[in-house]
Amino acid sequence: MARKKDADKSAQSDQNKNSHKNEPNEDEEPSFDDPEGFAEIPDEELLADIIADRPEELDGVDSVIVVDGVPQVGPERLEKLQSVISKIFSKFGHIVNEYYPTNENGHTKGYIFVEYSNPQSALDAVNAVNFHKLDKNHTFLVNLFSDFRKYDEIPDEWTPPDPQPYKEQRDLHYYLLEPDAYDQFVVTCEGGNPVTIWQNTIPHPTKVEERARWTEKYVQWSPLGTYLATIHHKGVALWGGPKFEQIMRFTHIDVQFIEFSPCENYLVTYSPNALINDQGHLIIWDIRRGEVMRTFEPDAPTVWPTFKWSKDDKYFAKIGQDLLSIYETPSFGLLDKKSVKLPGIRDFAWSPTDNILAYWVSEMKDVPARVVLMEVPSRTEVRANNIFSVCDAKIHWQKSGDYLCVKVDRYTRCKREKGENKYINMYYNFEIFHLREKNIPVDSVEIKEPIHAFAWEPVGLTFAVIHGEASNIQVSFYGLKSGHKPVLLKRLDKRQCNTLFWSPAGQFIVLADLRNNGTLEFVDASDGTIMNTSEHFRVSDVEWDPTGRYVVTATSNWKSKDDLGYWIWTFQGRILSRNNLQKFWGLQWRPRPPTLLTPEQQKEIKKNLKKYSAQFESKDRMRLTRASKDLIEKRAAAMKKFEEYRQRTRDVWDQQKGKRLELRNNVDTDSLDSDTHNMEEEYVEFLIKEDKTILD
Repeated sequence: MARKKDADKSAQSDQNKNSHKNEPNEDEEPSFDDPEGFAEIPDEELLADIIADRPEELDGVDSVIVVDGVPQVGPERLEKLQSVISKIFSKFGHIVNEYYPTNENGHTKGYIFVEYSNPQSALDAVNAVNFHKLDKNHTFLVNLFSDFRKYDEIPDEWTPPDPQPYKEQRDLHYYLLEPDAYDQFVVTCEGGNPVTIWQNTIPHPTKVEERARWTEKYVQWSPLGTYLATIHHKGVALWGGPKFEQIMRFTHIDVQFIEFSPCENYLVTYSPNALINDQGHLIIWDIRRGEVMRTFEPDAPTVWPTFKWSKDDKYFAKIGQDLLSIYETPSFGLLDKKSVKLPGIRDFAWSPTDNILAYWVSEMKDVPARVVLMEVPSRTEVRANNIFSVCDAKIHWQKSGDYLCVKVDRYTRCKREKGENKYINMYYNFEIFHLREKNIPVDSVEIKEPIHAFAWEPVGLTFAVIHGEASNIQVSFYGLKSGHKPVLLKRLDKRQCNTLFWSPAGQFIVLADLRNNGTLEFVDASDGTIMNTSEHFRVSDVEWDPTGRYVVTATSNWKSKDDLGYWIWTFQGRILSRNNLQKFWGLQWRPRPPTLLTPEQQKEIKKNLKKYSAQFESKDRMRLTRASKDLIEKRAAAMKKFEEYRQRTRDVWDQQKGKRLELRNNVDTDSLDSDTHNMEEEYVEFLIKEDKTILD
C-alpha cells in the first residue's frame, strides 16, 4: 500500500511539472502575433460608416469667396460700401468676416474677401452673385477662394487617364420591344413586402419580378418608364433592365419625397431631417452620374413638388414671397442672376410642349387679378388677361399645349368676418386661351353651380366639367375649334361622381365617385354614350394604362382597412379580374415615352386601320387558343393515356380469341350478331308490383 501511494505521488508530481511547463512565464511578454493564415481587414472596409462621419480638420478656405469688380473708394466712403456689400451677400448665410484690402493711401483695391459660416453658403453666393451688376460701371466677378488653389496645383504635364474596361450596358428600354405591346405595372404592399412587377398579358397577368422588402416606403416610376425608384431610410435607388438591376443610388438620409425631371436627366429629393448629416433638405442630382448638382434650403414650409420643370429640362422654377425664381440647367443658377418680382403671385404652371409658363397674381386694392403667359428665357409677356372679383384660380394646360384653361372662382360681394374674407354669391368662369391662334384670343365659359372637377381630353379638343349641387350633379362636355368659342357637346344629369379620368388615348372617360359607394361610369365622350355602370366599393384610385386599353380601380389601405386590392377593367367597363390583397398600398402602370410617329403618320394609321383588322383578329383567336392551351394540353395528355391503355387491352383481348372459341364450342360470342343460328331467346317473367282494389 505504501509503495502504491508513493507511486501516485510521483505521477502527480510529474503531471504538475508538465502543466507548469505549458503555462506562460509571468516574466515573459505575451505574443501578439497574428496566427498563421490571418488576413488583415483594412479599417476603411471594416469601419466604413464610422470613418465617413469622422471629423476632419479644415483650413476654412472652402467658406471664403473672392469678389472682384468692387468700387474703389476712400476711407470716407468705406462704411457705405461695406453696408451695400453686406446687404447683398448676407442673403446667402451668416457672414463671419469681411476683408477689404487697401493701398498705402487707404483706398480699397477693387476686390474683397467674404467668409461664411459654411461652404454651402459660399457656393450659393458664387452661383447667385457672379456677373451681378452693381451699377453700370461695376459688375461683380465672384469665385471660391479654394478655386485659386485648385487651378494653381494643375500639373504642367498632362497625364492621360488609365483606360477603363468596357462595361456592358443594360437595355433599359427592353419592355418597349414587347410584340403585343403588353404594359407592365407594379403592385406594392405595406412596407414593400412584397413589391411585384406584372406584365398585363391575356388572360392573366404574368409575373415579371417579385422581391420582399424591395422598398421601405414606396416606389415610383420615372416619367418615361426607364427607372423604378425605391425609397429607403438612407436614400433612393434606381432599378432597370430586364432583371431590374440597380442602376444608381443617391444617399440622402430620411428622404421622404422624390421627383424626376420630365426628360429623366435630374432627380429631386427632399428630407426634413437632412441637416443631421449636413446634406441639405432639398437636393437636385444628376441621374446618370449620380452627382449632387445643387442643394436648397426651403424658406417656408414645403409644398411638394417644390420645383416645376419645363418640358425639356432646361429650366425649373419655384414661387417665393412675391417673386418667381427661374433656374437654368446645367449651371443651376438663377436665370439672368435674378428672380422675377411678381407681387401677389399665387400659382404657375409650365406648358407641356413649349418653354412658356402661365401664372396668376391676386387682386391688390384697385389692381385686378391677372393671368399672364411668359416666354422663357426672354421673360417676355406673350399674353395677359385681367380678371375681376377673384378669390381663387386653377391653371390647367392641355397636353398638346394648344390650349390653356384657367378656372376662376369669382364672387359678387365680399365681407370681413373675424379677420377673414367671406365671399358671397360665388360663380365660376373658365378662361380658355387659344395659344396657336394670332394674338392668343381668350374665350370665357361661365357656370353658376359649384365646380367639383375639370379635366382636358389628353388627345383631342374636348374638356369635361363636373358641376352642380349635391342633389343634381351634372357632367358637361365642351368642344373646341380653331376660331370658335367652346360649344356644349353633351350634358349628363344626375350622376354620382366627383372625379374625372380620361383615357390617355382620348374619347373614353371614367366618371368615378371616390367616396364610399365607389360608383363607376364608363362613357364614350364622342357621343355621350354610357357604355357601362358599375361600382367598386370604397375605391380610392383609378389608373389608366398608357395605351388606354385597360383601366384599374383600387382600394388601398391609405383609405380603408377592408376589401383591399385592385380590379382590372377594359376601357368599355367589362371586368377582367378581381385581385384582393392584404395590406395593399397601390398600383402604378409603367409609363411609355412619347411616340416617334408624327401626327400625320398617326392619322394615316387610323385611317387605314381596317387593313390591319384581319391580322389583329387572327392574333386574338390565337391568343384565345393560347389562353386555354394548358387545359387543352392536359385533356390531350389524358386522352392519349387512355387510348394507349385501350390499345394494350385490345391486343390482349385479340390474342385470347382462340381460347374463347375453344371454351364456347367454336361459337363466336365476341359480338351478338356473329352467330344468329345458334342463339336462343328465352322469356322470363317476374312479379314487379301487386295492387289490391276493393270493389263495392
